[in-house]
Amino acid sequence: MRDELAGFTIGVTADRRRDELAALLQRRGARVVVAPALRIVPLPDDADLRKATRACLDRPPDVLMANTGIGMRGWLEAAEGWGLTEPLRGVLSQAYVVARSPKARGAVRAFGLRDQWSPDSESCEEVVDHLVRRGVAGQVVAIQLHGDRQPAYTAALEQAGATVIEVPVYRWAPPIDPAPLHRLIDLVAGRLVDAVTFTSAPAAEALLRAAGDRTETVLEALRGDVLVGCVGAITAEPLVRHGVPVSTPHRARLGALVRTIVDELPRRTVSVKAAGHLLTLRGHAAVIDGELRPLAPAPMAVLRALAASPGRVFSRAVLLRMLPRGADEHAVEMAVARLRAGLKAPRVVQTVVRRGYRLRVD
Repeated sequence: MRDELAGFTIGVTADRRRDELAALLQRRGARVVVAPALRIVPLPDDADLRKATRACLDRPPDVLMANTGIGMRGWLEAAEGWGLTEPLRGVLSQAYVVARSPKARGAVRAFGLRDQWSPDSESCEEVVDHLVRRGVAGQVVAIQLHGDRQPAYTAALEQAGATVIEVPVYRWAPPIDPAPLHRLIDLVAGRLVDAVTFTSAPAAEALLRAAGDRTETVLEALRGDVLVGCVGAITAEPLVRHGVPVSTPHRARLGALVRTIVDELPRRTVSVKAAGHLLTLRGHAAVIDGELRPLAPAPMAVLRALAASPGRVFSRAVLLRMLPRGADEHAVEMAVARLRAGLKAPRVVQTVVRRGYRLRVD
């Protein structure tokens, strides 16, 4: 597989399937920072889930809205543990079954049920619109929740005359170890990652909550320098509300999300000719004449500043402000020396006596 993402650093906020997503990105050459924003807590013994299951047995649903594969499987496994598999199968087999996603459809069929409709967009909003148009007045609608409650969709169905049973199969909880998430927030705020991926809306909300008083700094980075990749439109909603531009694939799949990032990130690179070399800047590396040269944050920051205005002379004082941990002008000299050594092309960065440094542009 080609290294389309070589030189880029990408944050992964997923919990479930984080290893799969990280591996897909790493196989394309990316450096990956894994920092789950949330974790899924299964509820096979939860009283609310058992209460919702009993409600379905007492008032058999006319409509079942199956949202996720993992959620449906978790519900059915819990029912098996309570000895309610056959009664539940019996009542659900009489319902009009809507499967929001292919994985939900697979779980429904594995349970011996037949699904009647699925949305092209895989969105809850399209499912609710379909049910309202079809007519739910006087009917019981069971919604298998995926994570948090969905009050807007429940309210829309109730306003259309339905009685809604919410089936809470799992809930979100903070990560056991929050350190990786806070490290990722530091990297985003410092523009030291090139992209961040999200596979659920609650994860996006959790990252912003964890940012605390740096939330606006993080949002500014996400609105500009850091690409945001979301697996689907629902996942993107919390970020879109904050004015963050989001890239989403046409199909809500991890592979499609990775392809979207592969398409988007290289378009953000800056290329310049200097001292007879073709220089392309990536996240934590430069590609010089086709060769990838990884660089530390300080020399990379100097290179970005110089490449932003090729040929312009930057004083040491100006470059000092660009460094991640600037201390004095000596730090700039060290960063320039490391940059020249890292590029293995010392003539690319020219010293202008008593003025500073510039790229020796062609």
